[in-house]
Amino acid sequence: MDRVATPTPAVTHSIELQVNGTSHSLTLDPRVSLLDALRDTLQLTGTKKGCNQGACGACTVLLDGERVLACLTLAVQCDGRQVTTIEGVANDEVGQALQAAFIEEDGFQCGYCTPGQICSAIGMLDELRRGVPSAVTTHGASVPTALSDDELKERMSGNLCRCGAYVGICGAIQRAHGGSESGSQGDSQGNTARRTS
Repeated sequence: MDRVATPTPAVTHSIELQVNGTSHSLTLDPRVSLLDALRDTLQLTGTKKGCNQGACGACTVLLDGERVLACLTLAVQCDGRQVTTIEGVANDEVGQALQAAFIEEDGFQCGYCTPGQICSAIGMLDELRRGVPSAVTTHGASVPTALSDDELKERMSGNLCRCGAYVGICGAIQRAHGGSESGSQGDSQGNTARRTS
């Protein structure tokens, strides 16, 4: 006689997420990503699901001020920690400046990647301010405080824009940062050209 399979009881964990300054008590399957918890459980749909593999950056959020890919971060890893999504950056001075700059510089077309671009840029500018080197920072040199085109492209390389709005994205980040020392912008292929206007 064959045994009848019975469903295994679901294992859940209770966590406390601090999202955009608001505390949320959640009971979740431990395999739920932070992205799915934000979008499906908390209905914060500003954070986008792009590749769901950590390759595109559309799901970038800030976790205790550091940028993370929400699709690769388990929600249970965030228990008691502060999560900032695009919905929460309006309360941040740099976030406000970036949102305004993205509009002024036409830093988006379809807008799907924009929340991740802005959250990533907030984290990246903080890394630059703290002196965190990038792969293009000259070894042994002091970490640059100016945001050169090479530094900007390297530091934002984990965020893709399928529409190719890189010129506007770079311009927006440079504007929010206070401008580059070179005054040039990157195109969709990562090349630079002098800005004439």
